[in-house]
Order: sequence, then C-alpha cells, then structure tokens
Amino acid sequence: MLASGGYPGDYDTGKAIFGIDEALEIPGVTIYHAGTKLDGGVFFTSGGRVLNVTALGEDFATARTRAYEAVARIEFEGRFYRSDIGEKALTGRSAWGVGA
Repeated sequence: MLASGGYPGDYDTGKAIFGIDEALEIPGVTIYHAGTKLDGGVFFTSGGRVLNVTALGEDFATARTRAYEAVARIEFEGRFYRSDIGEKALTGRSAWGVGA
C-alpha cells in the first residue's frame, strides 16, 4: 500500500502521481486505486491510502520482488510505504507466531 505522508493522521492531497504505467510493465503486477483522482489524464492523490500494488510470480519471493520493483517506479510527493511486508514469509516464520 502506497500511502500519503502523514497517514493515518493529517496528510495532503492533490499530489501528482507518476510512474503507474512503468510499474505495470513488470510482469504479474496489478495496481488497485484507492485514494486517487483522475484529472486531465493525470492521477492525483485524494486520500491517505493511495495505491495498492500487488504481484504474481513463480514463487513468493519473486512476487514480492516484483511488487517492490513496481512500488519503486511510482512517485508522488510524500509517498510512504512499508518495506517489510512479506518478510516473515521469506524467513519461514509465521506471521501469527510459532506453530501457527
């Protein structure tokens, strides 16, 4: 999830978003719009949760890598995202704790 800087607290809107088309060039990537507004052919931020970037791959590691490669191609002022999503799955530890 790409979020506006300051989310979940106060955040600005109306920031131009660049790189969505470039991100979609990566195989298996899908982008879901959440807090965006299309104006004059350009997407702008219009909420705290802006874009959800997902990806498919031959395995989990490939899918995760593709998703973060797509995220790196998308830019807007104040952009924020977590870089640890899926990390526990790569290390073999359950996100729900030992034995879950």
